[in-house]
Amino acid sequence: MTAEITVTGIYRYPVKGLTPQALPSVRLEQDETIPFDRAYAIENGPSRFDPANPAHRPKITFLTLMRDERLAALKTTFDETTEVLTIARGGKVIVRGDLKTRTGRALIEQFLAAYMKDSLRGPPRIIHAPGHNFTDVAEKYVHIVNLTTLAELERAMGRKLDPLRFRPNIVIAGAPAWSEFTWLGRELRLGSAGVRVVVTERVDRCAATNVDPDTGNRDADIPAFLRRQWGHIDFGVYARVSERGQLAVGDAVTLPATAPA
Repeated sequence: MTAEITVTGIYRYPVKGLTPQALPSVRLEQDETIPFDRAYAIENGPSRFDPANPAHRPKITFLTLMRDERLAALKTTFDETTEVLTIARGGKVIVRGDLKTRTGRALIEQFLAAYMKDSLRGPPRIIHAPGHNFTDVAEKYVHIVNLTTLAELERAMGRKLDPLRFRPNIVIAGAPAWSEFTWLGRELRLGSAGVRVVVTERVDRCAATNVDPDTGNRDADIPAFLRRQWGHIDFGVYARVSERGQLAVGDAVTLPATAPA
């Protein structure tokens, strides 16, 4: 009997580089990311980003875990209704600000200027543009990680790995290890509420995956290990939402009967 593939986690990252936010369910729209996923980013010095004419910028423009692992020691919460971001460290709230307002952003920026002073190329600035997402790729995709593939990586490395190292939007379980790479060009049905996604490409990993998302320690070299063990640095896949609908943790993932020609 073929194992059932299910959705075990849904995540978004309201501010690029900061804490993931787990969601019990989400409404996915065609050709869009998860709402509020990377809706904000922290500019590390001038980036020439124009909110009136937003365009994709490389991730090195921003504070990210790839270079700035100290960010992982900060635990943030984001209120979708008010767009207030709260930053805590060691269980203590340090700063809170309304990201919709200049004053609220300034509060967060002032904290980051002191906390990240050794990593900054200029004053940190929180940037946003309606409808724009500061994702690593220009296209509006969702990022899927397969827990069975993660288990294979854990076995090979001889240690446990938090799937949030890979900053997924959707975590699935029950699919054979690495089978997601065979889904390129295929349309998946997620749940029973009409959501469909087309898997578009493999995700090549960067140094952000080397950072433990709980402690902020840079304690592995996952891209190098992937290359040594499997000859590539890919883990997870991107997918484009082709039909909108509601998705919830526990929903089934259905593959088409045959692969594309």
